[in-house]
Amino acid sequence: LLTATMFLSTLTPKFYFALTVTSSFISGLIFVFEWWHFRKYGTSFIEQVSVSHLRPLIGGAENSPPAPAAFSAGENETSRQNMPECKVWRNPLNLFRGAEYSRYMWVTGKEPLTYYDMNLSAQDHQTFFTCDTDVLRPSDTVMQKAWRERSPQARIKAAYQALELNNDCATAYVLLAEEEATTIVDAEKYFKQALKAGEMIYRKSQNCHSQSPQHEAQLRRDTNVLVYVKRRLAMCARKLGRIREAVKMMRDLMKEFPLLSMLNIHENLLEALLELQAYADVQAVLAKYDDISLPKSAAICYTAALLKARAVSERFSPETASKRGLSTAEINAVEAIHRAVEFNPHVPKYLLEMKSLVLPPEHILKRGDSEAVAYAFFHLQHWKRIEGALNLLHCTWEGTFRMIPYPLEKGHLFYPYPSCTETADRELLPTFHEVSVYPQKELPFFIHFTAGLCSFSAMLALLTHQFPELMVTFVKAV
Repeated sequence: LLTATMFLSTLTPKFYFALTVTSSFISGLIFVFEWWHFRKYGTSFIEQVSVSHLRPLIGGAENSPPAPAAFSAGENETSRQNMPECKVWRNPLNLFRGAEYSRYMWVTGKEPLTYYDMNLSAQDHQTFFTCDTDVLRPSDTVMQKAWRERSPQARIKAAYQALELNNDCATAYVLLAEEEATTIVDAEKYFKQALKAGEMIYRKSQNCHSQSPQHEAQLRRDTNVLVYVKRRLAMCARKLGRIREAVKMMRDLMKEFPLLSMLNIHENLLEALLELQAYADVQAVLAKYDDISLPKSAAICYTAALLKARAVSERFSPETASKRGLSTAEINAVEAIHRAVEFNPHVPKYLLEMKSLVLPPEHILKRGDSEAVAYAFFHLQHWKRIEGALNLLHCTWEGTFRMIPYPLEKGHLFYPYPSCTETADRELLPTFHEVSVYPQKELPFFIHFTAGLCSFSAMLALLTHQFPELMVTFVKAV
């Protein structure tokens, strides 16, 4: 520093100006190159050179495990499905309005559901629980209007009116179970009444469904009601601790109605099996539904990662792995975590409790924050139960973003990440929740450093050009 100061004190104003201009130009080139390298490869060139070539010379070592190999090109290409970017799905594990969502509002004073979310549910109910033949049955006509009512009290009142007209109106019991019951026990009682009525109506529809298109539509409606009731009864049993009974009900439902796989009942089954710690059964379900040709979900991808992590997480140590390298089982576990994080990058912060949870909405956006909230709300306990699983996730999940091609218009294992998730999630999640945005790659330190160096050099060159004598005097004084 002393030598540099003595050298600068001997410079003439013109030479000092030329030196500052040159240094500003060089630092500008470095900044442009750093930025170009980061945009193309997603890493800082200076940092990469330092870590790869300089750190080994001074005895340093990587603290994080090496990046695993990519998946096969076949899965890469097949997984790029032409799916709608921001299609909203019914949450397979949505809570009960009266027994859970309303109780939360009574305690906290906060509305857990948005108007947009509840409006989607109203549309679902009108689609699933009504048909053109409702005009033939007065009770169904009343329920057709009930699903369109905005006020919960108006819907409940209409349900009682329908029961006065027909004591076997299954959809009226469904509405009361969802919205009037204040406990799961009460909801289960209503659903049992709905099941009794629904099975009777379903058998009648089966006998005459071939008579006309109207009867076929009625059978579809009655099937939807029956499946909905049985699923909710299984969820009641799960919430009341009768898990084996819930698992049996879900398996029977999937076997009885195999064509209704779009309802994602298998996600309810996966969660219940994880609670039983029946990991072999979980793997069997995944083998059927984690298929290349089927749409993925956070529940599928992260459950697969959890099973792979379970095999190695108890003994996993990042320090040991960096010295000896990853074993085959550890590579499989890390690959599964990377795959899950690429599908939905919002989940790890909830599982690692870096971000607070809220009640899951009734609808979710796949790969969005709403899906992450819904998954973590029910599955965080399963990750905690397996020793070391969260530690392995913590050590490896951020490595995903170094593997995904940058910019984000490209994907690695799945179709490119949608750019509209933030807008849809803000409509699905309550206003008091801080919506998680896709974790964009942060600018490395050396880009900030070279930008600062370039700006500082340019400022020196400008000051030297405007005040050459003063700058030389200042340098000599320093």
